[in-house]
Order: sequence, then C-alpha cells, then structure tokens
Amino acid sequence: MVVGGESSGEGSLHILADVSFSVNPGETVAIVGSSGSGKSTLLGLLAGLDVPSAGRVVIDGQDLFALDEDGRAALRGRSMGFVFQSFQLLPGLTALENVMLPLELAGVGDAAALARDHLDSVGLATRTGHRPDQLSGGEQQRVALARAFAVSPRILLADEPTGNLDAHTGGQIIDLMFEMNRRQGASLVIVTHDPALAGRCGRQLRLEAGRLVA
Repeated sequence: MVVGGESSGEGSLHILADVSFSVNPGETVAIVGSSGSGKSTLLGLLAGLDVPSAGRVVIDGQDLFALDEDGRAALRGRSMGFVFQSFQLLPGLTALENVMLPLELAGVGDAAALARDHLDSVGLATRTGHRPDQLSGGEQQRVALARAFAVSPRILLADEPTGNLDAHTGGQIIDLMFEMNRRQGASLVIVTHDPALAGRCGRQLRLEAGRLVA
C-alpha cells in the first residue's frame, strides 16, 4: 500500500510507498534507516498527524483516516502516547502540570495525584514543581515519559527519544522506557538511529528511500 504521498509545487512527491506491516499488542518495534528514508513521515502517519494520499492505518480495528481531524485527535488522546527527541514539554508549565495535561484532556479524575504517581515512577518525585528550563535533558525526557504513559496508551510512538542525550543518560532513558512499557503492556514503535536502542526491540523495520526493505 502507498502510505505517504505529499504534494509539492511541481506535482506529487511520494515519500513512502509499498509500506505494509502490523504491530501486535505489547510488541516493541524499531523503525531504522538513513536520514531522509521516511522514518519520521511514517511515524507521523501512524499518529494520524499527516494524511496519506492512499493507504490505511488501522488501530484496534479503526481506520484512522476514516475519521475527521477531531476524531483522530480523540483516538490519539485515548490510545497513544508520544515521546520526542526535543522533549516537547510546555515551557510555562511545571513537570507536574505537563504530566497532568493529557489526563485533564482525557477527563480523568484526580489528575494531580495520578501525575505525581507517574513522576515518582520515573524518579522525579522531588522535581514536580520545576519548569523544563530548570531540569536537565535527562530529567525532561523522564517527564516526557511520565506524560506519555500517564493515560495508559495502547501504543507509544517515540521519535529519536535518546537523540539529545549523552550515552549514559540515553541508556537510563532506554531502560526506563522499556520497564514502563513492560509494566503497562503497550505496543512500542520507535524511530531511531541508535543501534543499542534498536537492538532492544523485538523487531526492526528498515526503510530505504521510502520503501520497507527488511
């Protein structure tokens, strides 16, 4: 199936083509390949943030692109968690407030108590009142992990989650991410250049020039 046509000023540019795979509940999958191979585009399609020119993304039996934008946002809110290379924390909010945000959007009661529990689980019980600029890179990514897992997602999508961290801190984040994934049983799909991170996954999907080759 074709899952990534994008229009350009000179016509249609196919970023991804003939990409077809499934991810089982609780499975860990790494998407690897050189820069420009389409990894981040694929992740954007899996999240419903980008819209393909053809093809489907089906999550729990629901075709993501049969939904309108509000429907896709609602599905993301109840089924997906996200971790990014650049952390994507809201700078004006504390660590606690950043983790509370998806819980409040999902209408979960006692969001503050749940957010504190999740921050405690990533070792940040004493940093709840700190804003992102008062936290180290590793601490910011721990907040991002707590936020991602706060709503107990069915699938976690991670884009280069160790890309802005040194090797030691990145290793700690990898260990923590897989431990949290094991506890919650979510499917984990990771875009990464990090061979250590890819090697921790149960399966690797390699993209070359927008096509799945392995």
